[in-house]
This record gives sequence, structure tokens and C-alpha cells, in this order.
Amino acid sequence: MKVYGIKNCDTVKKARKFLEEAGVPYEFHDYKKDGVDADRLAGFVGEFGWESILNKRGTTWRRLDEATQDSVVDAKSALDVMIENPSVIKRPIVAGETKNFVGFDPVAWEMALELGELK
Repeated sequence: MKVYGIKNCDTVKKARKFLEEAGVPYEFHDYKKDGVDADRLAGFVGEFGWESILNKRGTTWRRLDEATQDSVVDAKSALDVMIENPSVIKRPIVAGETKNFVGFDPVAWEMALELGELK
């Protein structure tokens, strides 16, 4: 299993702690340190939709100039902005063996753990 995010993100910290306490092994991919794999990100966008992967609630999105924000109208333009500004990618994204997850929801993750989906 691979967890994608940013090391200093509070939500990513909570998600990693959850996995560690549950004894779930994972590899961490830090967008800031390791970069963004455009093909992998496109796969997540294809699976979940760009609206779910692009975080418009965060400070990074709010700090983008209006022209950049207005340019995001479809998956291609959203991918371009996310690759250029990895901090606008929803965190964490988990690539599991049988299922992928976007964001951290401890109740949903607990259920997925019980069902064997979080591995």
C-alpha cells in the first residue's frame, strides 16, 4: 500500500498514525520531496473525478491567482494545476492492494480495515 501526501499535513499525519496503530504496513510518497507522478495522478482523477482530487478548500488554492483558478474547467486543466502546485491535491490518497481511498475518514477506514480493504 502506498500513501500519497505531504509530510507536514495534519490530515496525513492522522492517517499515518491510524495505519501505524492498526499495524498496516505502507510506503509514504511525499509530493514535496518525491514529486508528483502525472500518470498516477491522472489514474486517481480517472477513478474519483478531478473535483474529488483537487482541494479547493485549502489555503494553497485560495492563494492561486484568479486566472489560474478560473482556468480549471476539466480534468486536463485540473491535472496541470495539481502537477504545478502539489499542495492543492487532496490528501491523503491511498493506493491499496484492492481499493483506493481519497482523504482520511477514520470511521470509513476502520470499516475498510475490518473488511480487509485497507491493505
